[in-house]
Amino acid sequence: MICTVQKVSKMLGGNTIFEDLSLEIKTGDRIGVVGRNGSGKTTLLKLIAGVEQIDSGGIHFKKGTKIGYLSQIPTLEMPMTGYEVLKSAFGELLELEEKMKALEAEMSDENADIDRLLMQYGQFQEEFIQRNGYATESEIEKVINGLQLRNFIQQDFGVMSGGEQTKVMLGKLLLSQPDLLLVDEPTNHLDLFAVEWLEQYLSEYNGTVVIVSHDRAFLDSVVSKIADLEDGELRLYHGHYSSFVQQKEELLLRQFQEYEEQQKKIGKMREAIKRLRQWANEANPPNAGLHRQARNMERALERMEKIKKPLVDPKKMALSFEPTERSGKEVVVMENVCKSFGLKKVLSEATLHVYWKDRAAIVGPNGSGKSTILKLLIGQLTVDEGLCKLGSNVKIGFLSQHAEMTNPKARLIDVFREEVSVAEGEARHILAKFMFYGPDVFKRLSDLSGGERMRLRLAQLMHQDINLLLLDEPTNHLDIESREVLEEALEEFPGTILAVSHDRYFLNKLFDRTAWLEGGNLNIFEGPFDWARGKWAELYQSGANQ
Repeated sequence: MICTVQKVSKMLGGNTIFEDLSLEIKTGDRIGVVGRNGSGKTTLLKLIAGVEQIDSGGIHFKKGTKIGYLSQIPTLEMPMTGYEVLKSAFGELLELEEKMKALEAEMSDENADIDRLLMQYGQFQEEFIQRNGYATESEIEKVINGLQLRNFIQQDFGVMSGGEQTKVMLGKLLLSQPDLLLVDEPTNHLDLFAVEWLEQYLSEYNGTVVIVSHDRAFLDSVVSKIADLEDGELRLYHGHYSSFVQQKEELLLRQFQEYEEQQKKIGKMREAIKRLRQWANEANPPNAGLHRQARNMERALERMEKIKKPLVDPKKMALSFEPTERSGKEVVVMENVCKSFGLKKVLSEATLHVYWKDRAAIVGPNGSGKSTILKLLIGQLTVDEGLCKLGSNVKIGFLSQHAEMTNPKARLIDVFREEVSVAEGEARHILAKFMFYGPDVFKRLSDLSGGERMRLRLAQLMHQDINLLLLDEPTNHLDIESREVLEEALEEFPGTILAVSHDRYFLNKLFDRTAWLEGGNLNIFEGPFDWARGKWAELYQSGANQ
């Protein structure tokens, strides 16, 4: 056992996050922590990492355990370049290297005690070799290539975007090789290739890994246990994510059957107690024995451990699109489109045709220009060359990965009603379907989480007259349950969908056409992501071999 969480309780802002929560983490475990947004997953990692203190209970580690934790929002205390941040993962080795350099300088002095210095140098060098000190540069290069940090690794950490900072800190964490690796949403800022590389890296990792993630394909690939955090309780399942889903459904079914059977038994016992009392009172004189029997049965009922009614269908977003007028057969027409930003050519003679009721996805590395295509279609950008237009009677609904806040102080319900003309009562009814209950609807925009902003935008889109949905990373910030409900709603959408995403589970489930964008070239594959990924690899290999 590398870490034991025993009967831990934690309150935040007067709310109980969990109570008497226990978890055993064994050496070599790969555990994925899942649960709704706000269920306490990040808090659990922070408690294990010692970033936050527990209110009661205990967390114990195997002696000498080195812990590494990656928060969702990383910070640095002093100015450094990205490369220096990565190098700092080898702190002790760098100190050893400095000592060796100092000894080399001393040995160049003709009056030095060479024998003593050589002996000392030999000891340091032996330790340096044992700890693989000469491989640090190649390890750093491996991480730079795998996580695709090359373009910004020499920049100052402070001027990097949040996503770039997270990637660099993830790289540093992997290089420091902790015994217990705690990672919070590691795939949020990674593109498809970097996620594949991280999957491979973690699968071969020597230590123990605990990951909070909503990426179902990633969890399927990396973890061997799932810790499900729901209503302040944690239950551990063996197997990857898909296996957990099946096990949880079977467990819920069993629990519900047990609950129903116990309810029938309780009903019969209450009826028997009532009858015994009635017979005891009707007897002449009243029968004390029957009264005792009734009381004994009542005590047995009180002592019975009641089965809690299982949450068979917890609160979910209830999504459905308004019926709308159809567009023409051709919905999106892009022919030989070129687009550059300065010297960087993002699109080079790109051609894409999307037809009525198509489900098409655009995939590719970060920075390849996927969002640029959507911006060209909504008129935010113009093409340098070529044709880019929408078909007849196309009504667009655009879901951006960065929900704009024109007025951060505006209330959620007012922002909703700006785009959906309904009375306040009807608006509250609609918003409740999107998990905004009671006073939630009066929250300020600035107080909403990323997931809440995404849900608000979805609520607006689903009550508008649209027949083309343009989605830019729609599953970002959504928990797994919200992603599943979104997928169900999109399956029912009566129009056309064009989406940019790196959520492989989402891509494989909904999209049967894949446009692969890389190096300015757009290749169209008539199949879902996994199939397109294989075909793209074949193309790439044949191109490399020519």
